[in-house]
Amino acid sequence: MLPVDARLTSSSDFARATKSGIRVTSENFVGYLYISPVTNHASAKCGLIINKTVGGSVQRHRLARKVRHAVAPHIGSLPTGSLFVVRALKKNDDKNVITEISTLIEKLIARGKKIEARA
Repeated sequence: MLPVDARLTSSSDFARATKSGIRVTSENFVGYLYISPVTNHASAKCGLIINKTVGGSVQRHRLARKVRHAVAPHIGSLPTGSLFVVRALKKNDDKNVITEISTLIEKLIARGKKIEARA
């Protein structure tokens, strides 16, 4: 479960992350990371986009729980004030969600550090 202050709830924040953020794609997920140019000490926020191509309500909620469980330990490693969104692409086997999400977050953080180093 994600802490309340780590949840992304605003549609404008979802739009900012998905349209202006760094994007990394894996087999079953797309990760977006928007690193705020304004230095603030707010914790990183995470949101999920799981649409009906994944399956019925039960499958979507089961996948959402697994993704939240996979993201929770990595919230502290994300840059402060950043917005992180995970989009589920299609039906998957739900077996390797934790490893796939971990790899996705590592790639996003590495790419974000490269961009910050150039700036």
